[in-house]
Amino acid sequence: MQLFRSKRFEKQFAKLSSKAKEKATERLLIFVVNPFDSILQNHSLTGVFLGCRSISITGDIRAIYLEVDRDTAHFLLIGTHHELYGK
Repeated sequence: MQLFRSKRFEKQFAKLSSKAKEKATERLLIFVVNPFDSILQNHSLTGVFLGCRSISITGDIRAIYLEVDRDTAHFLLIGTHHELYGK
């Protein structure tokens, strides 16, 4: 799986704590090997993110991506559940 990160994703990633950055890096490595590993809790989204998918980084941090094709994912956003979904 090939990963791309949007500029916004990179900016949001830079603002994460060092522990959250480590966990995100770990989860993205898992994603490259198996995007549907159960630890990622990969699921499709609705509403304004219709067509996108989300993976779990920590209990509260999520990463939203767009599946470009079977072998390519473009990560768009990363942040807490509240920051991303406003809930």
